Amino acid sequence: MPAALQTTTRDSTFASTRWTVVRQAADSQTSSQHALDALSELCQIYWRPVYLFLRRQGIAQHDAQDITQSFFADLIENRTYARADPMKGRFRAFLLGTLKHFLAHARDRDRAQKRGGGSAPVQLDEAAISEAETHAARCGKWSADGMFDREWAASLLRQAIERLAQEYAIAGKSGLFEALKVHLTAGAAAAAPYEEMAKRLGRATTTLRSDVARLRARYRAILREEVRGTLIDPGDVDEELRHLRQAMAT
Repeated sequence: MPAALQTTTRDSTFASTRWTVVRQAADSQTSSQHALDALSELCQIYWRPVYLFLRRQGIAQHDAQDITQSFFADLIENRTYARADPMKGRFRAFLLGTLKHFLAHARDRDRAQKRGGGSAPVQLDEAAISEAETHAARCGKWSADGMFDREWAASLLRQAIERLAQEYAIAGKSGLFEALKVHLTAGAAAAAPYEEMAKRLGRATTTLRSDVARLRARYRAILREEVRGTLIDPGDVDEELRHLRQAMAT
């Protein structure tokens, strides 16, 4: 499709709903590698809300890293996800509730000794931790739960942008995406004027405006898909988006 962006192909089960991944893994007597790989991918997406929740609870940096990795290892290795109740509706609420339960028991039994026990599904590099710490230092007024919700929203935004970047790459338009992605963020007001950008990119100003409109429309659609994937009832998407916008703005 040379004139339009092709939608990135992803595993249909993973793309449809986070709950589907959890239930697929839980319903098998011995979880398939496919399901466990999908769960590991969820861990990679959502480690920041978990880590920053722990930091806001007053847990030291290295201990928070240990507990984050132990939490996700426990989620997968001990089939904690099998106790999840999708009918409660929000994957966000499931993960936070499970984290709080794990944290209470980890403190009682000192379970979070080594990062993932040698099999952690989340690999935390120093650059990622440093960036998260810098962000946390700017957010001192938030509660632990508020921090979790804000970082959950930020994780969904990052996922949407990554998917959009992949679509543009498949269409051979990575350069255009890199030039225009500022229009997806709060920094859009600081973007160069359309006339200046059009000249630099060798595009007509009217064409560039249409490019930005299409970029924003596709971004909104992907973000809705990402949010819908964390819910049971698709009708809850607008309410969840309002909640996450409020979390980001607090």
